[in-house]
Amino acid sequence: MKLKKVACLGLAAMVALGALGCGSDNKAADNTAGSKVTGSVTGSGSSALLPLAKDAASKFKALNQDVSITLNGGGSGTGLKQVADGSVNIGNSDVPAESKLKPEVAKGLVDHKVCVVTMAPVINKDLAAKVKSLTKAQLTDIFTAKVTNWKQVGGPDEPIVLITRPATSGTRALFQEFALGGAKEATNKSLETDDSGTLLQSVKDNKGAIGYVALSYLVNNKDVATVAIDGVEPTLDNTYSGKYPVWGYEHMYTKGEATGAVKAFLDFILSADYGKEIEKQGYGVTAKMQVKR
Repeated sequence: MKLKKVACLGLAAMVALGALGCGSDNKAADNTAGSKVTGSVTGSGSSALLPLAKDAASKFKALNQDVSITLNGGGSGTGLKQVADGSVNIGNSDVPAESKLKPEVAKGLVDHKVCVVTMAPVINKDLAAKVKSLTKAQLTDIFTAKVTNWKQVGGPDEPIVLITRPATSGTRALFQEFALGGAKEATNKSLETDDSGTLLQSVKDNKGAIGYVALSYLVNNKDVATVAIDGVEPTLDNTYSGKYPVWGYEHMYTKGEATGAVKAFLDFILSADYGKEIEKQGYGVTAKMQVKR
């Protein structure tokens, strides 16, 4: 009888240890499996990163039904400001925090690099037959309004319509640095937006229009045409090799170390499983970059 009791106790202990072992081995899975993750996640900022953030949120919520996630755009500067003042949990940005915030404020944020983004010049399809590629010098002249007609850069006799972005835009900052050599972009107040969907619609609707968007907004988009820079097409392969110059890292910033549902959400985005989805959406995988910044 005593022997039976000891054997039972031993078996129970083995089962308990086995259960503990499974929990330990699957800690990362628990964060994405959904049964134990609760709370809320709020984020704002980069319109270039918004499609990926929304896709990740949808897939994360399917596994974690007790988590509430609210995501908005507004531009990188807005996202960084809001995460720094505690208005949101995550600030999405196309550029490092130091470029938009005071050093002492940026120091309080933790950077999570989630992917690589490629920015592409886009034009109205009426121009596509004649305008296939522009040099950096031509792009700079166009976006600084030194050149105002497409015939000046080998296109048709058609006025150039700039679709511009506000000063808070991280997409603008990235494009200005790597496509325009730091030259200050002219402003077209009547057609200025940091909503990439609105920008694409404006380019489609305005003959002679040019703007720029993240490659992620061009997946399955047939309404506008991309323009090569110095003969190099804006593709992921050209970005990975370093041939195409207009790219940057996408950042998700938190104020201090992430905890709870926010940490689980970020862990999910940075997981190997979700990494498979990144390229499908037009973003680059950081580990594949053959050049660094």
